Amino acid sequence: MNWLYLILAAVSGSAMALQGTFNAALGKIIGLWESTLLVHVIGSLVALIIILFIGVGFNNYTKLTSVPWWAFLGGLLNVIIIYLVVRTIPQIGVGNATTAIIVAQILTAVLVDSLGLFGMKKFEFHYLDLLGIALLAVGARILLID
Repeated sequence: MNWLYLILAAVSGSAMALQGTFNAALGKIIGLWESTLLVHVIGSLVALIIILFIGVGFNNYTKLTSVPWWAFLGGLLNVIIIYLVVRTIPQIGVGNATTAIIVAQILTAVLVDSLGLFGMKKFEFHYLDLLGIALLAVGARILLID
């Protein structure tokens, strides 16, 4: 197992919790849909600056016609994710929302991995995965106790 990628994934998880917190604070002040739009505009500008700074260019956009239709759903999911995070964090707290998010992510990820969905590499399903999910669910339930 490559530790670098595990560390990078963990940093991503921390960033997601902070992002949800920041987006919820923004949403409280300017509104849910307004904050969702603003977050995407800022993210788009940052991506544009990075592309221009690195000098990647825009040549790869000529390949858009070969992209499967479902791959474009990521943009729709981004809007749904940010809206729902902004909506739920102020109601149930960062810890509870993040716990629910992580449990759902793991369940979905195991399904995608074990079936090799959406062009992802298929990883063998082990029944111990069910034990891991059950332990995660128990841990989540303990965290969700108010």
